Amino acid sequence: METLDAFISGLPKAELHLHIEGSLEPEQMFAFARRNKVALPFRSVEDVRAAYAFSRLQDFLDIYYQGASVLLTEEDFADLALAYFERVAADGASHVELFFDPQTHTGRGLPFQVVADGLLAGMAEAERRWGVTSKLILCFLRHLPEDEALATLAEAEPFLDRIAGVGLDSSEVGFPPAGFQRAYKAAREWGLKLVAHAGEEGPPEYVWEALDVLGVDRIDHGNRALEDPALVSRLARDGMTLTVCPLSNLKLCVVDDLTRHPLKRMLDLGLKATINSDDPAYFGGYLGANWLAVAEKLALSREDLVTLAKNSFTGSFLSPDEIVRHTAAVDAHAATTREDGP
Repeated sequence: METLDAFISGLPKAELHLHIEGSLEPEQMFAFARRNKVALPFRSVEDVRAAYAFSRLQDFLDIYYQGASVLLTEEDFADLALAYFERVAADGASHVELFFDPQTHTGRGLPFQVVADGLLAGMAEAERRWGVTSKLILCFLRHLPEDEALATLAEAEPFLDRIAGVGLDSSEVGFPPAGFQRAYKAAREWGLKLVAHAGEEGPPEYVWEALDVLGVDRIDHGNRALEDPALVSRLARDGMTLTVCPLSNLKLCVVDDLTRHPLKRMLDLGLKATINSDDPAYFGGYLGANWLAVAEKLALSREDLVTLAKNSFTGSFLSPDEIVRHTAAVDAHAATTREDGP
């Protein structure tokens, strides 16, 4: 009889909420620091891991930006991407839509092209090696002025045929989505897809703003939407995808126990939830670990898992034909294991 672990591992899935800078493992951080002769404020890998005790989002962001300082060359970004893709391929992912934060790098003098070329090279090599397709989403840092987001979008113009969309991340509380209306309007005019972090630490009102002011195609996180019944009805009616990050929510104290995580409730309310890893090097688990943790802690059924897998593809920015192919693969896996167990 097939175990839950084996069923989840073999289940085709996509990851839609992954910050590539957040996949920088402490060992990589030190390796890149040595390669680029960058001084770190930590003496050892153990010191870095000891610093991963977060009580809120800002605690994490402080160390996240420190870690990113070791990324200086195209090779660094390509190597970072390849290390992530190797892990996610082993977790059964066949498609990824990854975020990157160009302002984190251009703000310290790194050319946009170095970041983009490195990541795109890593993504292409990952597809050759493991067959995992991917799309790139440029995120604006919401704690910086909107004018800087617009300047970043202008810098990205030569790459917009290889960038699928824009997102909004960094410190949520005090930086509502409505502050980026012009940047999102410009991105929409370029034909880019639109996503935004909302409702992780910020209130339900931020989710409303992401929908009605920014016009997003997808909500990243969205946990606190459950506090507003009218918002839940809107999200369910519109089939709006939520890119939920369970172990991130636990690590950042958005939830205090995975047994009380809202993912199962989201499914029961008809919301189009997905499972993702967010910043896995910092939050203790890549995609497969997130799937297994919530499957066990929330006692998710086989049907729940199949629904989540299908949601990850139907909520993606793949073409309709590609979505059909991936969801058929999910059905095929479920049918095969139904015949054999569990």
